[in-house]
Amino acid sequence: MKLALAQINTTVGDLAGNEALILNAYRRGAAAGAELVVCPELATTGYPPRDLLLKSGFISGNLAVLDRLAAATNQVGLAVGFVGENQKRPGRAATNSVALLQHGKILTTRSKMLLPTYDVFDEDRYFEPAEANAPIEFNGRKMGLTICEDFWNDEDFWRDRRYRRNPAMELADAGAELLINVSASPWHFGKNVTRETMLASLAAKTQRPIVYCNLVGGNDELVFDGASLACDAAGRVVARGKSFEEDLVLLETDAPAPAPLETSADEERLHQALVLGTRDYLHKCGFKSAVLGLSGGIDSAVVACIAVAALGEENVRGVSMPSQFSSKGSLDDARLLAERLGIRCDVVPVQSAFATLKDGLKDVFDNRAEDTTEENLQARLRGVILMALSNKFGSLVLTTGNKSELAVGYCTLYGDMCGGLAVISDVPKTMVYRLATWINREREIIPIASITKPPSAELRADQTDQDSLPSYDVLDAILEEYVVKQRSAAEIIRAGFDTETVRCVVRLIDSNEYKRRQAAPGLKVTTKAFGVGRRIPIAQRFRENI
Repeated sequence: MKLALAQINTTVGDLAGNEALILNAYRRGAAAGAELVVCPELATTGYPPRDLLLKSGFISGNLAVLDRLAAATNQVGLAVGFVGENQKRPGRAATNSVALLQHGKILTTRSKMLLPTYDVFDEDRYFEPAEANAPIEFNGRKMGLTICEDFWNDEDFWRDRRYRRNPAMELADAGAELLINVSASPWHFGKNVTRETMLASLAAKTQRPIVYCNLVGGNDELVFDGASLACDAAGRVVARGKSFEEDLVLLETDAPAPAPLETSADEERLHQALVLGTRDYLHKCGFKSAVLGLSGGIDSAVVACIAVAALGEENVRGVSMPSQFSSKGSLDDARLLAERLGIRCDVVPVQSAFATLKDGLKDVFDNRAEDTTEENLQARLRGVILMALSNKFGSLVLTTGNKSELAVGYCTLYGDMCGGLAVISDVPKTMVYRLATWINREREIIPIASITKPPSAELRADQTDQDSLPSYDVLDAILEEYVVKQRSAAEIIRAGFDTETVRCVVRLIDSNEYKRRQAAPGLKVTTKAFGVGRRIPIAQRFRENI
């Protein structure tokens, strides 16, 4: 059977736009000779629709889209994800479903059995799970039509399983000759390797060809990488879709040939994910341009490079906002970066406004010694300037803080945290350095001094980040253990980390939840980000005994 996998970039809630994308992909696949065109999970609505599912007319609107898509089909089939209505009550009103369309009508539908409710997923909140799935007859072949998580529970691959059933194996046992999975699987470091290994293992176990069509694009904090693929019955990968861009993958299930290996470096994939996530976040929210502060440091330099790659140099504005503590080297590095990227860079000093504020607060502060209060005043003045430019020119402010800073609260509320998108808030500082080096792989774009000089907020004389924090390689290692792997402080100490350093870092992480809750949405690129997938109460008193 000749198939076309249409990894399309849908927008949540854009029913008309998504319909047009699906129909265009269908026509292209049909023109290329496909018998069946396959689109991703919830392609009619975009993923994840979340509480839009509770809005009046949303589900019925998506069903009207499905009817029109069915009417547009001919002898070429179309498999497309949509939101179905649960006809068996009591239960949730909606189902996460996939329809098989052909000859102007809906031939049949299937619904998702395994509903993920962990990390960023909350499908059990909205959808009623299917109790069973049976093979479908299509053009003389028996197919198993499944949705995302239904492939992610094979007992021979996963040590810890979340569900009791294995829908893919059940379909194979029921006589399905081909297993198809429509998916909306967000990317994070290592996800592409895990996914491909898992699907190859499942194909070999079921001894069935497997076809997997994944969503591509950014929706809020999630970035979907596409990378659709197919495996033959022996578990060999025979087709791959492009990563982080739309693609129409054509394959012949009866005469497959091995697909070339993927060789992209981690830094390249990370850059692609951040560029796609930034571009889609702005465009899907109605913004055309971005503005950000350029400090001369590595974080703002990396964010500026990502913004230019995502939006074009003409749509990115940098702002240098020096105070009396800003070094000449930092100002020169900011200017040089802007020149190399071809972006406008305005200089708006904060020194006089800072002096005025301090003078106005002098009596209120009753001659108390200067401390972080005055440091934060500078950061908040910069936030005011960036938001003023945002209001005046309609640009979205990009924040430049990394995951390491956000973890321990080394950031200022209503200051450097001001903005609409936190581009690298899930990128640890050590990875920021790797990303900067990758950006400079062919020519120096980020000034080398921005990479090699000791990192500093430059809010007081001779300040460096390591005045307040452990070295970033140590901090990031503890952060990985405590936040991502969810190990206890005692376990981290037993692994060889310094006791006092662990105590300090854990205390900072635990006490800064209130800041993270007020941060701009960030692009998720690790297995555990500060965002919707990490739900720690703000007002809570649980502390580990170390």
